[in-house]
Amino acid sequence: MTSAVVGTLDEAYERLHATGPEFDGFLSNHGPMAVEAMVRHGHSDVVGSWLDAYIRRLEEFPRGIGSIGADWREALGDPRRVADWTEFFCGEIRERPWQQVLNAWWPRLLPGLVAAATHGVIRVGHAVRALLADGDDDTHIAELAHGLAYWASRWQTVPTGHAGASAASAAGQAHLATTAELLAAVPRIDEQSGGVGERLARLGRLPTWPLALAGFGVPAAPEQARARLADLVDAATLRYLSYGHGNGIMLVHTATAPNAVLRTLPALDAALWPPSLAAAWTATSALTAVYSPAYPAERAELPAPPAGGESREDTAENTFARAVEHGDVHVIKFADTAVEVFARTGNPDAISAALRAGTLIEP
Repeated sequence: MTSAVVGTLDEAYERLHATGPEFDGFLSNHGPMAVEAMVRHGHSDVVGSWLDAYIRRLEEFPRGIGSIGADWREALGDPRRVADWTEFFCGEIRERPWQQVLNAWWPRLLPGLVAAATHGVIRVGHAVRALLADGDDDTHIAELAHGLAYWASRWQTVPTGHAGASAASAAGQAHLATTAELLAAVPRIDEQSGGVGERLARLGRLPTWPLALAGFGVPAAPEQARARLADLVDAATLRYLSYGHGNGIMLVHTATAPNAVLRTLPALDAALWPPSLAAAWTATSALTAVYSPAYPAERAELPAPPAGGESREDTAENTFARAVEHGDVHVIKFADTAVEVFARTGNPDAISAALRAGTLIEP
């Protein structure tokens, strides 16, 4: 990445750091994630004009309440403390390398990965990718601090339900060998209404929810955990093609959240990889349970896979370019993940899924 391109991202970050992580009461500020994806895929030339339009919707960065110190647990999950958390993490990263701060706080934040519908970890994942690709740039490091602060301020756990899955029930899922099959077997809540917090609360009353959590095996070996995490990203992306109509925006995060975790693994101690996989599965399956429709879309309703005659690289580039032209932040972020899945698997349904997001989400 050239210095000019890195400078474009830094300028965008600096503008966005003057804005809050949310606006209109509860909507997440996706600006930092979208501009990082655009820069990463060679669209730095449109970042400025895209941000000019997007930033009009945002609000000023909020004021703090008080410093966070040894009592940090009391401030965890308190959205009123986002400015305090930002000051705290900026201070932490000034005192020691960002990798040390990330490794210290990752296991503390991991149980609340679903925070703000997973936008906290997604923002962190984009920030880490930028740091790993571009180097230890001060503005990039500040963006990581903002991402960690947002995650901490919205920290939220997922209900685990009542007693764990019975042996008989677990045995009944033994035939589900693949990640895609396990994701397809995740139960739905009956009452699919209200905001994400209301929906997640209903998981605790879903009798088969503990089985969905317990039935996903987490390998102890770090490399195996990373491979299974990639499988989860692939499965969630491909599932969006047929089930994204349940909620075009919210189901995007079933794929982008585990992909944010996958992108962060190279900066984490290998011992943290298996628990990261477990947390990613919990978040993806939870969002699947509370937003998936009862039935898949008819194949005739879905975008056609890409025609032959085009290289895999060209197909990926053209797909992401269409997402940038569409302009919506969720379409851009999902295309960013989908083209990576396509590069890894060669499955054209990953491209169709990205195009599907563009039809389900308004420009």
